[in-house]
Amino acid sequence: MKKDKFVKSYNVAVVGATGVVGNEMVRILEEREFPVRNLTLLASERSVGKKLKFRGKSVPVYVLNEKSFSGIDIGLFSAGGSISERFAPIAAASGCVVIDNTSAFRMAPDIPLVVPEVNRKAIGMYKNKGIIANPNCSTIQMVLVLKPIHDAARIKRVVVSTYQAVSGTGKEAIEELIKQTKALLSGRKPAVKVYPHRIAFNCLPHIDVFLDNGYSKEEMKMVNETKKILGDQTIAVTATTVRVPVLYGHSESVNIETERKISAREVRRILSHAPGVKVVDDLKRNKYPLPIDAAGKDDTFVGRIREDESIENGINMWIVSDNVRKGAALNAVQIAELLVRDYL
Repeated sequence: MKKDKFVKSYNVAVVGATGVVGNEMVRILEEREFPVRNLTLLASERSVGKKLKFRGKSVPVYVLNEKSFSGIDIGLFSAGGSISERFAPIAAASGCVVIDNTSAFRMAPDIPLVVPEVNRKAIGMYKNKGIIANPNCSTIQMVLVLKPIHDAARIKRVVVSTYQAVSGTGKEAIEELIKQTKALLSGRKPAVKVYPHRIAFNCLPHIDVFLDNGYSKEEMKMVNETKKILGDQTIAVTATTVRVPVLYGHSESVNIETERKISAREVRRILSHAPGVKVVDDLKRNKYPLPIDAAGKDDTFVGRIREDESIENGINMWIVSDNVRKGAALNAVQIAELLVRDYL
């Protein structure tokens, strides 16, 4: 969305500006020519003295506090759930509309959980609390693909296994994967700090904390958020989430069962017209979605579309997206674009 489509400009704050997602938010605000009047960058005391580039200028980073949101119209939050729980209500009370990238408010019934291509009308619910929740990165890319299929054939059940990049954990995890890889290739013992086990040349079926039901918190996020975003609590969802030694780009193996029989060819046709989705599915030429190809891209890619021969109405798919971009920063900015275009 270009700036000539906007009538006004807005004071925007990015909370957690020096993190992986915060950095990307600043870049995307500039790339998409969001109507920023003034940009305020906020982070912890560790970031004092840092500056980020925005529109050719160096913008200083300030320490987040209770008075940070005076005069701010829109706040993009990505600094952790505890920070959002404390400061998002303060920001909202000052008249700032918060778009929060953490899990703090996602399942609150009076706070909208939004993927613009899927349920943009829910943005209007921001008036309840002054907060809009950005979904989990893995959920975003999956519901982008599921929504048009659900509309066409009604999805009854989803089984998803994820292969998630370390950038979903943050800068420290990216650095640890690189350092561990170098150490192992040099014959040295790698240091293990960020994850409970070595991530280099390994896969960890452990993302976030484990719950009493044996699932991880990340897995239950996908279960609950999918139902809320699609507006259908009857969809059965089960997930297994795995951290893999990839820097950027989450991958997902998704199996769905639909109420109405739908062919792989029909699914390809439907998804070829779905907003934010790009079909890459040419097996003869070894064309299918790869995280190295999705990194830095706005689209969510889907391929390996085939009928599940073990059940009557089943489809298998492989979905890949840049978890930092569409999975976090881009989705938040897209929400902000619709917010200022249709509501503010």
